[in-house]
Amino acid sequence: MTELISIEDCRKHVDEEVQMHVWLTDKRSSGKIVFLQLRDGTAFFQGVVRKNAVSNEVFEIAKSLHQEASFYITGTVHQDERSHFGYEIQISDLKLITNNEGYPIGNKEHGIDFLLDHRHLWLRSKRPFAIMRIRNTIFKATVDFFEKEGFIKFDAPIFMHSAPEGTTELFHTEYFGGDAYLSQSGQLYGEVGAAAFGKIFTFGPTFRAEESKTRRHLTEFWMMEPEMAWMHQDESLDLQERFLSYVTGQVLQNCQYELEILGRDPKKLEPAAQGNYTRLSYDDAVKMLQDDGRDFKWGDDFGAPDEAFISEKFDRPFFIVNYPTAIKPFYMKKNPDNPKEYLCADVLAPEGYGEIMGGSERESDYDTILKQIEEAGLNKEDYGWYLDLRKYGSVPHSGFGMGFERVIAWICKLDHVREAIPFPRMINRLQP
Repeated sequence: MTELISIEDCRKHVDEEVQMHVWLTDKRSSGKIVFLQLRDGTAFFQGVVRKNAVSNEVFEIAKSLHQEASFYITGTVHQDERSHFGYEIQISDLKLITNNEGYPIGNKEHGIDFLLDHRHLWLRSKRPFAIMRIRNTIFKATVDFFEKEGFIKFDAPIFMHSAPEGTTELFHTEYFGGDAYLSQSGQLYGEVGAAAFGKIFTFGPTFRAEESKTRRHLTEFWMMEPEMAWMHQDESLDLQERFLSYVTGQVLQNCQYELEILGRDPKKLEPAAQGNYTRLSYDDAVKMLQDDGRDFKWGDDFGAPDEAFISEKFDRPFFIVNYPTAIKPFYMKKNPDNPKEYLCADVLAPEGYGEIMGGSERESDYDTILKQIEEAGLNKEDYGWYLDLRKYGSVPHSGFGMGFERVIAWICKLDHVREAIPFPRMINRLQP
């Protein structure tokens, strides 16, 4: 019986007869030959139907196929150096499943608004295919890395009673007669896990009720947030560098085909996989902006243009460390050498992509964190459970968060971060 295989397995079946189930992405005919561009969810390649090698019925079906027709094929795999995939199939038989006309995404240029409105179909095209495959590789690399480092996966709730970062950018809902909000971070709950298990990471959807009109912002996105007991900030920075180096290296090792589809130069990612990330102080970053003639003073937070300007100076991710306390959340530990700063850091990606990760050493003293909660104008009653972590068995601890889609956008060199998510819900649609 002829073996049923996927396109990506062709290299194991050169000069063998195989069967596949495929969809048509494009077609052209040259007299007695029909060239079919095929996909099956694992890769894209070409099938060739020669009139003198198939029945008249099969040849006529091949000529009549419309974009996104679905069918089974039988044929022999051949190596093809002209193809970027490296293989094609000479088709000997074809069994049609569906063949409808009018597929809305043709093989022509479409605007990003149109493509995102048709995301449910656009995902079948080469570009989003490559992005989603890289997304999957980054996800797997993340889980593998933290398992190797002795972490466990710890799930934080989606609904919460208060804002972890003390902002108003929350989606409010009524929850059995009380107020609740969609999570903007799993971090505080991650600290619960760290106190119980030592090292944990959360990985799930988070929400920000802010306008997402820019190329870099989403209202619904995924965050990966590790928390580590017994760890100071410098150790956390070492871990972050190892993690991002590993993830980038896994993409380079396993996604050459996908990077080629995207036209992404792998050499641009190699420095990130090598590590050796610069640790730039907030003070020095401010001086860089001021030396460029920008209206930026100490105590200001970096906007996207500021981050882009600084990140253009580096060929790999880098840290900006020790931000002013006024522009960061309440839970961070103050710098003993300068109480106006927190022991914190953001990771900025090169090529103008800006912030992709951020973290800090957490304040572990009960009285200090209570004071910082009050100074932030938060209701301490909402944080009773969080204060308990400092009351019973408190230890130095650190953590960070990674914006999953922002990392994908940088690695894939995307213009729109929305391309990094599988399906943009209504709240993530491009807005007028």
